[in-house]
Amino acid sequence: MDNKNLWVYIEQSYGEPKSVGLELLGPGRMLADKVGEKLVAVIIAGDASKAAAAAIAYGADEVITCEGPEYEDYNTDAYAPALEALIQEFKPSVMLIGATSHGRDLGPRVACHLKTGLTADCTSLDRDVETGKVQWTRPAFGGNLMATIECPNDFPQIGTVRPGVFKKGAKDESRTAPITKFDFHVSEDQIHAKLIERIVDAGAELVKLEDADIICSGGRGLGKPENFSLVQALADAIGGVVGSSRAAVDAGWISHAHQVGQTGKTVAPKLYIACGISGAIQHLAGMSGSDCIVAINKDPDAPIFEVANYGIVGDINTVLPALTEAIKKLKA
Repeated sequence: MDNKNLWVYIEQSYGEPKSVGLELLGPGRMLADKVGEKLVAVIIAGDASKAAAAAIAYGADEVITCEGPEYEDYNTDAYAPALEALIQEFKPSVMLIGATSHGRDLGPRVACHLKTGLTADCTSLDRDVETGKVQWTRPAFGGNLMATIECPNDFPQIGTVRPGVFKKGAKDESRTAPITKFDFHVSEDQIHAKLIERIVDAGAELVKLEDADIICSGGRGLGKPENFSLVQALADAIGGVVGSSRAAVDAGWISHAHQVGQTGKTVAPKLYIACGISGAIQHLAGMSGSDCIVAINKDPDAPIFEVANYGIVGDINTVLPALTEAIKKLKA
């Protein structure tokens, strides 16, 4: 097999690296070391300098960049040919991409053009030492079971991994690594769509669930949307951010930016407090990696208690104010 080295695609936005690519350097290191390969960070950007420095600090053995003004804004027509050219030139054995809107667009396009496989929305990774094949594990059948998939015949093996599944490793800014600049440009007539205006959702920008150490989430068990104020009060008292179940989002009680679960964000905070959330498997897929889970629900048989480290059976309207007040007193 001519293909070698494991690549991690470092997604960036206007030069700033996204957390998901840096998170993937951790499992990337494990998979690369199993077969004695290098861990290589790959960046396509208008200016890749910040993202390259971050990738090296988080453990990349080498960085390959592709820079140009046509890569300033993400565009499939520019990014896909660039990544295809990179892969054809350097021939990696494996490529990890974040399962963001950006990665979910780019990964399948590149895999299709290169006639290789892609496993989407992975939550666990392993690798066979003898064959070098990656075992990609992802939810299947609506999240009701976990399937482990191999793509044994074509290279590179490509998979998208959900943000928040893995935690960023220790940052070491003293690390050094070689940076290879790959010269590849896409002409203007090859780009069929252009960004005219960028509108930032200020509310979504404030919801940093993937980076939060403490998340207080509410579900339909809150009874009414106004009771999210109780969850917010608890989050404010304990220094956390507010999350939600899909049911609460579908009901219009809170924006999708707060959603945790298979169709929302995957999180792994130090503390996750589930308030009025029953614990459907789709929600558990997004938060079961939390270090400590506290469940508050009036139904003692709610599935959430099966994964919780601590459980409180009681009415949200009584428990949350009391818990918030107790935390305030302890902090005072």
